[in-house]
Amino acid sequence: MAAPRFGVLGWPVEHSRSPAMMAAAGLNYGLLPVAPERFAETVRGLHAAGFAGANVTIPHKEAALALADRASDVARAIGAANTLLLDAHTITADNTDGPGLLLALGDARVRTALVLGAGGSARAAAWALRSMGAQVAVWNRTHERAVALAADLGVRALRAPQPADVLVNCTAVGLEDPSDTFKALPLRPDDLDGYPTVVDLVYRAGGTPLVREAARRGARTVDGLEVLVRQGALSFEAWTGRAAPLVAMREAARRDPVPAAHATAPPHPRVT
Repeated sequence: MAAPRFGVLGWPVEHSRSPAMMAAAGLNYGLLPVAPERFAETVRGLHAAGFAGANVTIPHKEAALALADRASDVARAIGAANTLLLDAHTITADNTDGPGLLLALGDARVRTALVLGAGGSARAAAWALRSMGAQVAVWNRTHERAVALAADLGVRALRAPQPADVLVNCTAVGLEDPSDTFKALPLRPDDLDGYPTVVDLVYRAGGTPLVREAARRGARTVDGLEVLVRQGALSFEAWTGRAAPLVAMREAARRDPVPAAHATAPPHPRVT
């Protein structure tokens, strides 16, 4: 019997280091690039193509929850999913982003937090930080989306950033063009002095400009790779029922990414 398959659904997704990380954990895992208009069709066909589960990244996390037949309490509370469990009849949604972020933060003192963004990752971050007792505010370029997120999760929507114990960038700024970081975010380098801990969910070789500048100013920093490892380990455990090999996953994620040509799983379920 063939080993079950796993993958990560996103658009774009070629930058992801999840395949290398999950391969180190022993999974048959690859990239699943899928445009939003094909997301539902693709997910519904994955089990027939041999998939037992999938991670979900930008921009599909809210769509993944809406598509699921069942969902964990955490995914429902957040309003987005990053982990799908698949069987012949059921798509089950979970969310390991929020718990993974808290694990990555470790013992950081968090009384107040500012979340940048209003997508699925921002929802997870806001939920997780609020669940640990922090006063959470959220900023988004489209203020109405921040207002909607705030109303759903019981946090505040801001029109301009304010200092906080923790800053979490959940936007895609810097993913493709790192030079736009301090042009596209509502922060200047000097503003980072107001955030003792800075988390950037975007990850790049050598660190993002946001993480590098925050570290230069003495902030504690958490990069997107550590958050990726932590949420990935929780997904692995949900799929397999086994403890995740955290050290091996972290080492693989921090090496150069596996070339996309060697890590790509079929983007559409009809391909075998």
